[in-house]
Amino acid sequence: MDTYCKVVSIIGEQLGIPATSINRDSDIIKDLGADSIDVVQLLMALEDECGVTVSEDDADRFKTVGDIVNLIDNR
Repeated sequence: MDTYCKVVSIIGEQLGIPATSINRDSDIIKDLGADSIDVVQLLMALEDECGVTVSEDDADRFKTVGDIVNLIDNR
């Protein structure tokens, strides 16, 4: 499974939304309805599933699904 598909699957599962409603340009908060607790849980799941560590600075830069995919691919 490529990084994008894995990230979309994790986001869909964490937020309880269908993966088909998520795309690379989806804003995590505005488009997908995540709140601050959702974001923390999402980051923990991504760290566990993708084997990356997400710093606070990295987390602050996350706006879209594509941002997350790019960070993971560049690690």
